Amino acid sequence: MDFLAACRAFVSVSDMGSFTIGAAVAQIPQSVASRRVAALERELGARLIDRSGRRAAPTPFGVKLLPRARRLVHLADSLRRDAAHAREAPVRCAVPAICTVRDLAELGKTSKEAGVVLDLHQADPADRAEQLRTHDVEVALIAVAPDQAHWTVPLGLASGHDEGSRPVHLDTLRARRHSPAGVARRIWLQPEDDVATTRDRFLRLRDAVGLAPSQVQLASTLTGAVTETLASGDLVMCSSRQAAEFGLHWRAIAVGAFERTYALRGVSGSDPGGLAESLREPIGQALGVGDANTMMDGVSS
Repeated sequence: MDFLAACRAFVSVSDMGSFTIGAAVAQIPQSVASRRVAALERELGARLIDRSGRRAAPTPFGVKLLPRARRLVHLADSLRRDAAHAREAPVRCAVPAICTVRDLAELGKTSKEAGVVLDLHQADPADRAEQLRTHDVEVALIAVAPDQAHWTVPLGLASGHDEGSRPVHLDTLRARRHSPAGVARRIWLQPEDDVATTRDRFLRLRDAVGLAPSQVQLASTLTGAVTETLASGDLVMCSSRQAAEFGLHWRAIAVGAFERTYALRGVSGSDPGGLAESLREPIGQALGVGDANTMMDGVSS
């Protein structure tokens, strides 16, 4: 027996004083309402409705239980309404500032189709982590170590002119003894890559191959990094997709695999694992993974 459905039939019939009208209000056939009330009577051990008169009136036993039955039906209806509102409430999510409007729109569209409304906030890595820490957002795409990553985006170096497709050997960028002062090419790291997992490894490689400290610069903005690259012979670290977007020529780095590695993290009570699983393709697309090849191990909050 569906106890809640039986209580709903009992309340509706009692309120209307009729099995026919009560069933119509409950949007069930009259025969179903009668069976449900009879089943509830068997469950509770006594008659709830007096069927002897022209009206279907509650018995003394039914009168005693009717308020509780009505309360149960009311609570169930409230729960359904609250669940509907919770599904419609937007989930605040911090995403990288490098994501394009089109990709974020596609992510928002897919999330709506999956029953989740995302309120997307673009920010740089440190700001995303801070927004999550202070609960300004409920979930955030955070830069993590490679072994914790759910999404991985390979990085290379891009220039304003075509230098072929071979990987870049950083030692070829060293300033030569007889080169004019100030012509050594610089490499610009954009704000999205100003994180320990990328920045510190690249600075160690810079020192290992003998580049001058000034040859690796941290740009304050992505626009500034691309501007310097277009205006000179400098290079910018970026994904191949970003390079295409900026009209630059991208090459891999010969030594070491540099990449952006992301995981979805959430505050207590959120469901980053469920979001990562249901939205892994559009999130990967927004990050620039391309085919969204993911590493869905160990999603955690």
